[in-house]
Amino acid sequence: MLETLRAAVVRCAQAAEAEGLCRWRSGNFSALDEDSGLICVTPSGVERRTMTPADVVVMDRDARVVEAAEGRKPSSEALMHIAAYEARPDIRAVVHTHSPFALVFAALERPIPGLVLEAAHLRCEGGTIPVAPFAPQGTNALADSVREPLRTGDALLLARHGALAVGASPEDALLKAAYIEELAAVAFRAAAMAGEEGVSPLPPEAFALHYPDQIKMK
Repeated sequence: MLETLRAAVVRCAQAAEAEGLCRWRSGNFSALDEDSGLICVTPSGVERRTMTPADVVVMDRDARVVEAAEGRKPSSEALMHIAAYEARPDIRAVVHTHSPFALVFAALERPIPGLVLEAAHLRCEGGTIPVAPFAPQGTNALADSVREPLRTGDALLLARHGALAVGASPEDALLKAAYIEELAAVAFRAAAMAGEEGVSPLPPEAFALHYPDQIKMK
């Protein structure tokens, strides 16, 4: 069932690890099948490097398993993925990473400022990547925390936890997760160089001027 979509989820997960966006067993990935409404999500406790499409779990929007190999169960953060799909009807894939620079901002519960124009690709209000309130992993509270930020952008930080990106496909969501890390690295290094002088984000109109199609919310 949904073999092509399951394979796309595996490619996304393995590419995220290869690019350093997550390590070991941190992070999770999913994609929504538009026709059936079913979700393909990475399993809990399986190494990404050896993961195959058969390992990916198919579940419905109530987190009920529809198809899974023996011993495989959905990611412990499946509820967060479901909440993301419920937040906006255009979302087709969710990528949750623990990339190093983004994790620093998440640990400090600080938004990532829009210092460069590439931030427009994430379509966050004013170019700033927001921080969702802290909630324990795998809980309904964590799932609920992502709903509001996703109504106005394609990226957010999970307080004390990591980053979340959404897109029209696993590849699109993964690209946005990579942008989150790049923007976090720029902001971190810029702050270190600027010191007490600080560094100012670009004004919101700068994003509208250069990437008008990227910041229009659906």
